[in-house]
Amino acid sequence: MPAEGVADAEFAALQAEAKESFKKGVVPFVKTYCSECHSNRRTKGGLNFEPALKNPGESSASRKWMQAFANVNAHDMPPDDSDQPAAEERELFLQSLGKIKYLSAKDPGPFVIRRLTKVEYGNTLHDLFGVDPAVAEELPDEVAGQGYLNSLSPMQTEQYLGIANEVLDRIFATPEKPPTEWQNRLLGKPPTPGTDEREAARKVARSLARKAYRRPPSEAEVATLTGVFDLGRSNQLDYQGSLRLMLKALLVSPQFLYITPAKEAEAGKKIVPLDDYQLASRLSYLLWATMPDEELSALADAGQLHEPAVLKAQVKRMLAHPRARALFDGFGSQWLGLGSLEGKTFDPKKFPQMTPALRTAMYDEARLFFDSIVRGNLSVVAFVASDYTFLNETLAKVYSLEKDVTGPKMRKVKLTNANRGGILGMPGILATTSFPNRTSAVNRGVWVLEQVLGEHVPPAPPNVPALEKQDQKKVANLTLRQRTELHRTNAVCANCHKILDPIGFGLENFDAIGRWRDKDDTGGAIDAAGELPGGKRFSTPGELKSIIAARKDDLARNLTEKLMAYALCRQLEGYDKIVVDQLMKTIAQDGYRMQTLITEIVTSYPFLNRRVQD
Repeated sequence: MPAEGVADAEFAALQAEAKESFKKGVVPFVKTYCSECHSNRRTKGGLNFEPALKNPGESSASRKWMQAFANVNAHDMPPDDSDQPAAEERELFLQSLGKIKYLSAKDPGPFVIRRLTKVEYGNTLHDLFGVDPAVAEELPDEVAGQGYLNSLSPMQTEQYLGIANEVLDRIFATPEKPPTEWQNRLLGKPPTPGTDEREAARKVARSLARKAYRRPPSEAEVATLTGVFDLGRSNQLDYQGSLRLMLKALLVSPQFLYITPAKEAEAGKKIVPLDDYQLASRLSYLLWATMPDEELSALADAGQLHEPAVLKAQVKRMLAHPRARALFDGFGSQWLGLGSLEGKTFDPKKFPQMTPALRTAMYDEARLFFDSIVRGNLSVVAFVASDYTFLNETLAKVYSLEKDVTGPKMRKVKLTNANRGGILGMPGILATTSFPNRTSAVNRGVWVLEQVLGEHVPPAPPNVPALEKQDQKKVANLTLRQRTELHRTNAVCANCHKILDPIGFGLENFDAIGRWRDKDDTGGAIDAAGELPGGKRFSTPGELKSIIAARKDDLARNLTEKLMAYALCRQLEGYDKIVVDQLMKTIAQDGYRMQTLITEIVTSYPFLNRRVQD
């Protein structure tokens, strides 16, 4: 089976099976149990299934089917006051929805020509000009999630102009001083009297644009930059001053701020491979969050980067480099939800330990742990089932290991407590899934299901009262678990909570900042026992961890889907899911190793190809 997609014959057979399954398992179910509230006539909750029934494989339908699967699987839909499907009908509907992906055409999905993120922009300026990446600090942060905002507001344009001026001030000497090292490196020596200074400027423009655009510039692009040089000279700027103006124009150009193709697609083609320059940038910004280095650029110049063996070797090389930390800072922290840790509020009276130093140590623990799995090429199962972590003295106190770990330096520590180890018992994650003054079994349950296992949890129904709205006199002597179980007596809440709560309460021995405890805030004993669907029982966090770690395929599939979405800068759609199925075969055969997972994504059909927009 070719890595770039499903073989045509097999795909055709799967598509035919999916059409029949949709006809028998989805259409009658939707018409019987959903259309009364979710059709052209009524669109309760803004959900209308009629367009999705007509074109089930289109990307616009995929979110509707995902929502339908989650609600029907959780028995939230149909509502309790409506006719209910038999268990066989419900199961057939869910199985048929799982095949809808095969109704999608073979397509790499919408291609995002995206703007550099703030971090990528700062890193690129550093690599080009040697300036501190913090020069970009004043730019607004991106909204976390799959995909990128590509628009430029007037305020951002002004900010980019200001940053460009700051960069130029650092690399250009004042008129009365000799050129700086960076001026000489970037601009070369000024032309001698009597030589064609415009031709010299043109050569500088071509050289600078090759670096800054991360690809060879077109003749039109070189002419535009040379025109800016001409503008400077016509306004009585000297040669160096005119080059400075040209460089400023380059730094605020779309070709620098965005990752753009090296050439136009061939006429009539709807899907084309990425050119080697664009592939180099896509790979470099994914793994290093900066522009391609000399080796990647040389391979792109030689037209060799797209060759599978070459591309795989580059992934291995880049993951071994210290710059690969960017994969955690960009993807890992977003996946684990640690981006909010620095600014998260905690009750200072209950948790005075949550100092900036502790927050930094929590983040670094997760980063070093993630990095150890990637560099060591360990199985993705190690994210859940591991017997080590990284601590300094500040964080060791949370683990009650302050006698064993002293000093500010983070170091690898072997753990002997089976309840610790892995992301489920990691203080930073336990803290981000808590409230400012207490734990949250629901938040932790949702986090494990969605971020670790890749399940879709339906949003809470509207107008559901929070625990804080309970009669405080009635619940004064109840533990958090007992209060939540009382909350579950509401039929609207019960279906979701029966899945979420066991996981959340399985982690209840960890307080809101991740310290172990045997009693909760009311003084009641912690009850961490529970049962998961399928009859899997546990009584400690360690036993819960073992159950989740056993779901190797779910762990690997979830991480593959999330990393692929991050790599493509968009949500996954129909055919992407088929590609993931194929990747999973190779990943499973190699023991779910992390570098194999990353390499399979980088060499996948959606990563290597782009749809040409109509």
